[in-house]
Amino acid sequence: MLVAIVAALALAAQTTPATAAAPAESNLDYATPIAGDWTYAATSGGSDATFANASGVPQVTIRCVRARRKVQILKAASSASPTLSVWTSAEARSLPATFDATSARVIAELGAYDPLLDAVASSRGRVAFGTPGAAALVVPPWAEVARVIEDCRV
Repeated sequence: MLVAIVAALALAAQTTPATAAAPAESNLDYATPIAGDWTYAATSGGSDATFANASGVPQVTIRCVRARRKVQILKAASSASPTLSVWTSAEARSLPATFDATSARVIAELGAYDPLLDAVASSRGRVAFGTPGAAALVVPPWAEVARVIEDCRV
């Protein structure tokens, strides 16, 4: 009996940190992307692909900062978060993030050749972005994202 209790406590201790860092919606394989559209825009410093929901409110932006060969992921958020989770059909990763209170966005940055960006561009049916304790933002993977990533690689 004592062994069963110790084993249960050990299992609980192992799983708690992993679930605390994951977005609230855990099974993204079957999540339906929200309605909306991606738009592409060339900027003076690179380019942006922005996903706006059906009401036209920007939800996430993938930005090429060409001078530094960096790709930023900017997700709308109401509060700061130390991480931004990115989920694709092939890969998932939690990235260090900062919070820009002026624009109310959580920002993560990757090198232009990071394999996670290829996974985002080629994900099947959906890509998700999330912060701890909040529902994941699930969006469709359109060509605008791949175009921004490619802009940072040339």
